Amino acid sequence: MDDHHGFGDFLQARRALITPQSAGLRGGGRRRVPGLRREELAQLAGISVEYYQRLEQGRAKHPSDEVLDALAEVLRLDRVEREHLHRLARPGRKDRPTSGPEPDRAVAARPELVRLLEHVRVPAMVLSDRLDVLALNPVAKRLFVHGASAAPGSWNLAVFLFLAPEAREFYVEWDRLAADTVGQLRATAGRHPDDRRLALLIDRFRAQSDTFRRLWSRADVEVRTHGTKSFRHPAVGTLTFSYETLDLSGPERQRLVTLTPVPNGPTEAALHLLTTWATDSPDSPDFTDSTVPPARQRQDA
Repeated sequence: MDDHHGFGDFLQARRALITPQSAGLRGGGRRRVPGLRREELAQLAGISVEYYQRLEQGRAKHPSDEVLDALAEVLRLDRVEREHLHRLARPGRKDRPTSGPEPDRAVAARPELVRLLEHVRVPAMVLSDRLDVLALNPVAKRLFVHGASAAPGSWNLAVFLFLAPEAREFYVEWDRLAADTVGQLRATAGRHPDDRRLALLIDRFRAQSDTFRRLWSRADVEVRTHGTKSFRHPAVGTLTFSYETLDLSGPERQRLVTLTPVPNGPTEAALHLLTTWATDSPDSPDFTDSTVPPARQRQDA
């Protein structure tokens, strides 16, 4: 997976984002490429140009923490990006998180987690760090109608996001979510360089999605644990949630995601309808049907 998260590629992409003026350099003249030149970054980091060039070309092994911290300072990396830089520079470190005993196999959600989801009243799910959907509680199945009938682990949120045309309608802030997702996948690739399933997934996106390919070339790294997301549901319209992402301990590399409706808004009422349908399955509307469910008719009336 060297092509996916190479140390040199990350340095080069970050270097292109720092202007000479923002780095405190005078002048600079006309440039063929954006950002700092190699010699400028080396000067600011206090290392030789030759050594920096070897770093960017992947020919210098085991840079010191001092060198990495100096580069991170000049490149203005945040905490997540700094950690990513250190991981890429030391791919063989023993304290590096492993990919688990069988990184190429989809891991099912633990039965205890599945039972836990059934007792959560808001939409909740268990995901892998590749964004495979391993379990959905009943109300989440009513929200994520496009993957509700898929077998556990067979529906991937990133595949849906980048390769399914209906995703642009379903996700209100599709562009922002696409950038965040690419950053999350790059962070996962940095933590687990031997994950062949993840490498194949990234290769697929780069081959089939122009947007993914463009965002991936930026080398952004993202770890989002909370925020807001909005969805356009085919039956109840737009819903806005606050989400929380909790990484679960263990080698399975799973995370629990909950979606709580934004208070004092229409989402609470809409979620109540979804919850009612989820607990009364014989009378639940079929959202894959071409007809508009009665609830949508009442809302639009």
